[in-house]
Amino acid sequence: MLPSELMQQIRRIQIRTSRMVNDVLAGQYESVFKGQGMEFKEVREYVPGDDVRAIDWNVTARTGHPHVKVLAEEREMTVMLLVDASGSGRFGSSARFKNEVAAELCAVLAFSAIHNNDKVGLIVFTDRIELFVPPKKGRQHVLRVIREVLFFEPKGTGTNIPEALHYLNGVVKRRAVVFLVSDFMEENYETPLRIANKRHDVIAVAITDPREEELPNVGLLCVRDTETGRETLVDTSDPEVRRQYGLAARGRADRRNNIFRRTAVDAMHVRVEEERSYINELHRFFRMRERRKATA
Repeated sequence: MLPSELMQQIRRIQIRTSRMVNDVLAGQYESVFKGQGMEFKEVREYVPGDDVRAIDWNVTARTGHPHVKVLAEEREMTVMLLVDASGSGRFGSSARFKNEVAAELCAVLAFSAIHNNDKVGLIVFTDRIELFVPPKKGRQHVLRVIREVLFFEPKGTGTNIPEALHYLNGVVKRRAVVFLVSDFMEENYETPLRIANKRHDVIAVAITDPREEELPNVGLLCVRDTETGRETLVDTSDPEVRRQYGLAARGRADRRNNIFRRTAVDAMHVRVEEERSYINELHRFFRMRERRKATA
């Protein structure tokens, strides 16, 4: 049983994100994702004008008459939230931590999915698989997903994106829309990401905090790595220290974005200090997908 204050927080997120789904993202989710997949319906005899690429050669050979496969749009879809719960998510230099922004974003996606009668599932990972919630429908199920994203206490602190993607491919057999929500504080995930994106429609959601990109000039600062626990004393008044820190941050971002490009994974970039960052990114993402769909 969750304490009342935690239930109130979940309720606030439910109210806030439900309004966003109804007022801000209405129609965009369905126009982008619905009808992506096709499933087999039946076989019928070929008639002039049918696409020859749809001919079922096995049935044609067996009957002696050309037959074609009839496909129908898959109206029901599975949305998987693959959420990084490593120690670096419990960081924030503004009003919210990265994992709190991740929870709100996941809530918007989950409510959008059930609004369109889709299933929603959850995989929480660190340097291991922490939790798997199988895909289901319904408001109560979505509330459970939000609760787990917000309040699940992971055992690990590190990050292992390849293990999470491998686990995803093992437990989700049919093609799904997968939102990989992480700060991507890891390097060696390009090959697993490429494999997962061939089986599923993977969208990377990179969550960043401004202090991970630029150090303020505040003198001596004790910096603690939330994944390893290692502490380092940094002289932020030194311009060269700040410059090297910024260069390293830009290098990480460039490597991450290059991986997304090489694996053909669409990406959203969410900044925790911007109040509407994830809503703006969702809008941008949906518009991009709509344009691509229109020109396909």
